[in-house]
Amino acid sequence: MNLLDLQDRVILITGGCGAIGRVIVGELAGHNARVAVNDIVTEKEAAVILAEADPSGERTAYFRGDANQADELTALLDRIEAAWGLPDIVCCHAGMVDAHPITEYPLEAFDQLIQTNLRAAFATAQETCRRWRAAEKPGHLIFTTSWVQDVPWPEITPYTTSKAGMKAMMRGYARELAAHKIRANAVAPGIVAVGLAKRQWDTDPSYKARAQKAIPLGFMQPPETVAHAFLYLCSDMAAYMTGSVLLVDGGCSLYPMDE
Repeated sequence: MNLLDLQDRVILITGGCGAIGRVIVGELAGHNARVAVNDIVTEKEAAVILAEADPSGERTAYFRGDANQADELTALLDRIEAAWGLPDIVCCHAGMVDAHPITEYPLEAFDQLIQTNLRAAFATAQETCRRWRAAEKPGHLIFTTSWVQDVPWPEITPYTTSKAGMKAMMRGYARELAAHKIRANAVAPGIVAVGLAKRQWDTDPSYKARAQKAIPLGFMQPPETVAHAFLYLCSDMAAYMTGSVLLVDGGCSLYPMDE
């Protein structure tokens, strides 16, 4: 038996069109899952992204919606349920990061980040768990946290706050809903070679020097390694895990280094 085969498993991933999300989608679809991809990009943009992640077009579908809007979240889950049935696994992956010195961080930017990273994940998990309980169906929540959930990092304190909160939220879901056969776990990546981190690495020498020092393995994290962690948690190999953080960070959480 192939424990990594996700045949007949329906997986919802929020933020699935992002730089890391699309790699996760491709990995899950490549192991035979049906992947409901949620994001806020246009249908046209999503079609291009999913064509690369799932060239056959048979394992993925795009479901646009903003989880911070209650009516959109309800409609999103209704559409997925009508098309493929209630998801078996929900990956609360959508998120954003912004960088400013802590004393200059705009409060409006703080609010937006907390809404996107924390509130949307809570709302998605909450509504899905209501449906799982009503259907008496086992379920699995997977949250995307970060190595900085436990380690301060300059200029992204609201982001680290959101990820620390998500870790606590994941454990709350795991503890309260275990009796209903609902599990919750998290993946905590390191400094991934996409988005803001990659731009700073390429353009800001001071950031690159600090980041290089923070990565014991010596190179930025390939997004495929994040996808592999999701594959593991979505598979039967992780069937006895709940309330855990799978730390896949190249040793970043060992920071600060002694040297």
